[in-house]
Amino acid sequence: MLVVDMMDVLKERIKEEEHVEGMKEDHDENEDESEYDEDCRAGISSDQGILLIRTEDIRRYTMKEELILLGTGNATVTRCFNTCFAIKRGEEYFLVDTGGGNGIMTQLEKANIPMEAIHEIFMSHEHTDHLLGLIWLIRMIATKMKKGQYVGNLNIYCHEELKQTILTITKLTVQEKFYKMIGERIFFHPVADGETREIFGYQVQFFDIRSTKAKQFGFTLRLMNGKKFTFVGDEPYQEHEKEYAEDADWLLHEAFCLYRDRDIYKPYEKHHTTVKEACEHAEELGAKNLILYHTEDRNLVDRRRLYTEEGRQYYHGNLIVPDDLDRIEL
Repeated sequence: MLVVDMMDVLKERIKEEEHVEGMKEDHDENEDESEYDEDCRAGISSDQGILLIRTEDIRRYTMKEELILLGTGNATVTRCFNTCFAIKRGEEYFLVDTGGGNGIMTQLEKANIPMEAIHEIFMSHEHTDHLLGLIWLIRMIATKMKKGQYVGNLNIYCHEELKQTILTITKLTVQEKFYKMIGERIFFHPVADGETREIFGYQVQFFDIRSTKAKQFGFTLRLMNGKKFTFVGDEPYQEHEKEYAEDADWLLHEAFCLYRDRDIYKPYEKHHTTVKEACEHAEELGAKNLILYHTEDRNLVDRRRLYTEEGRQYYHGNLIVPDDLDRIEL
């Protein structure tokens, strides 16, 4: 299928859909309607062929896509929340990591994200600043399920080892009546290195970042507008990730601190990067937009300015240093 940025075309297609629906209503019910079904699915010509569009895809393509940074800090921050984010499309959300505790509920509330609108969660790895918020979400969403306040199921994607870790922690800390919702309406979906899953309407390809600390996965996907969105976890980009990160329209990369502050925060011994290295990677990869997160929190007031000033020396694309709860149209 041809993928294009085609908002204007889709508006015209909506008009065509309405016309075709009228044709179908007027058509003799005894005749074969397949020709009308075919018209309803397709009909936009291009020099490269025919672009097939289903009716439900029209709504999908025209929905605004937005990135919401629920947290931007590293594991030990106290002035902002741990790094996690959500992709919003329409009234639904794809949540990526959950921070280190019940602060995730505060961040969701501040961002006006109802738990009832979260049905897809990806967990990258087992570190507490990414994982423990999920235990709270499982508890709270299971409660809503039992009260009839949550429609549908909750799907959690992660690698197999992480699934077992989450199940163990949940079993030890959450009441049995809520834990029993796992397998009934809360489902784990283990993913493998290089595997592609359809999630939230996206074809999401996962990859092992080959962490030196704990097994961790990143992912890449194509947004509905055709743009490439890549999350490389909370450790430095590595060469084996090139196929997933190269030429990304949106690259999300950790930056533990400024390069000038490396002796203070010692990012390298924690297997993290500074702003300098993150920006060098993005420049090399040809990323159009670079989002930096998982930072220290000593000077949040000036963080954006300081990180941008350093990053501009090494990266010439669009550099974004977000604060918690910032929203970015994708």
